[in-house]
Amino acid sequence: MDTPFISVIIPVFNDVHRLKLCLQALENQTYPKDCYEVIVVDNGSDPNESIDQLVTQFDRAIAAFESKPGSYAARNKGISIAKGDVIAFTDADCIPAPNWIEKGLECLRQTRNCGLVAGRIDVFFQNDQEVTPVELYESITAFPQKQLLESRHFGATANLFTFRHIFENVGNFNSNLKSGGDVEWGQRVFAHGYEQAYAEAARVHHPARRSFKELYKRTIRLVGGDYDLQRQKESSLLKQNVLFIQKFALDLIPPLMFIFNAILDSRLQGFKQKLDVSLVMCFVRYISAWERLKLKAGAISARE
Repeated sequence: MDTPFISVIIPVFNDVHRLKLCLQALENQTYPKDCYEVIVVDNGSDPNESIDQLVTQFDRAIAAFESKPGSYAARNKGISIAKGDVIAFTDADCIPAPNWIEKGLECLRQTRNCGLVAGRIDVFFQNDQEVTPVELYESITAFPQKQLLESRHFGATANLFTFRHIFENVGNFNSNLKSGGDVEWGQRVFAHGYEQAYAEAARVHHPARRSFKELYKRTIRLVGGDYDLQRQKESSLLKQNVLFIQKFALDLIPPLMFIFNAILDSRLQGFKQKLDVSLVMCFVRYISAWERLKLKAGAISARE
């Protein structure tokens, strides 16, 4: 079987230290070195971050720049200059396993009429001896790729593989979305009749957010992406308002089912961990409601 050329695309915004770990992992892949490239798309980072200078230290890496804010605009820039017939995506804060490219490609080729492959994302703690409530929450909620693929027909771009011709057939990411572009694109691929597959063996490692500040930023970004996506998908103002009320009300309802599941979750040890995670979920819900209200009042969705 031939060895296709693969383009790995990484958008980055002010994350040079974790990007270095990602590029080191990609430099040490089991896939043949002359059969892949790594395209790092700087999305307006602080010049002091020295993204370009870092990229030049890695043989397989190429630097690009996208001025339009948003990771999906940056990913589209990467697609436009990619040489590969296979395109893979990960994020600057991810650390791909040594056989990540090999296993992602294997699943992509084994799946008939495949539109995308979503790989496993393992969340890890900064310090196993000092795990915060936010890290615990992330460890049981962040990036359930298999579940997302089966129930919502998309995979997070932190670990995603596809063919170039899929973009040619269904279009690129929606560059107007600051978050949720992977949802919209994945569902577009599914609507075109392509198969979607989960690759357990194609793994990347992602750091759990550690602080409430980090979780707050992620929450408002996700809510903003969801809000923007629904406004673009639904032209009727009445339906937009009905959907807003439904989601706003859901955010205000105490997460009793989540709390029940947390109590039963064997990954959480003892009453304190279960209580901590439940309280973090309440924080996420109420921050989501407040952000949704701000957006409805005319605020602009955040990029981070």
